[in-house]
Amino acid sequence: MNLYLRMFYLLIASVFKSRLPIESPKNALFLRVLPNDIDINRHMNNGRYLTICDLSRVDMFIRTGLAKTMISEKWMPVISEHTMTYKRPLNLFQKYEVKMEITGWDDKAFHMSHTFISGDRVLAQGYSKGCVLSKQGVIPPTQVIQKVRERIEQQTA
Repeated sequence: MNLYLRMFYLLIASVFKSRLPIESPKNALFLRVLPNDIDINRHMNNGRYLTICDLSRVDMFIRTGLAKTMISEKWMPVISEHTMTYKRPLNLFQKYEVKMEITGWDDKAFHMSHTFISGDRVLAQGYSKGCVLSKQGVIPPTQVIQKVRERIEQQTA
């Protein structure tokens, strides 16, 4: 079962959330640690944090319009680098928020931060680099942003 129910819920919920600007999107997901998230130490597995970061990115893709653009252009998102610093554990059934932000980009990749928060405490902080690929190779982020803008303009015209 893994994350299928969370993904299904996210796909539906994201469509009804407010749109995000493609240039500097910030989003937040509010979740709870489920039994399939924990490891033998009875806290959220370190690999699950990365998977939750993936869910956060999918929410951002949908809400910015990037998902539709990637589908129409036959592009694929890829994470090329990810680091995570764990400060405190997330325990079974604990509520938490994961905030994601695109902090910038270079000629090949978008740079993102992921912050896991419960109450007023930061529990984990991650950074990732991700690119968009086509059959021809890496699409520069400026081109990705321009294509999303064009698609949005066409839809509103």
